[in-house]
Amino acid sequence: MPNEVRCGDLIKILWHDGLGMSLYAKRLERGRFLWPAATDGTVSISSAQLAYMLDGIDWRNPQHTYRPQIAG
Repeated sequence: MPNEVRCGDLIKILWHDGLGMSLYAKRLERGRFLWPAATDGTVSISSAQLAYMLDGIDWRNPQHTYRPQIAG
């Protein structure tokens, strides 16, 4: 079995929708996924934290970007 390098830039999500299972995978081109600390051996995140993580944003300190006031 080859040694796996844990870079933290890949996330795999198993999703069960009641009919079957789906596997989603995402790899960041730069940076790594930041996880909250595990309590009692489990990690629990909110849907907002997951959305930030999948976009490669640090959920602990999200940086708001410029949004136009008026759209043409």
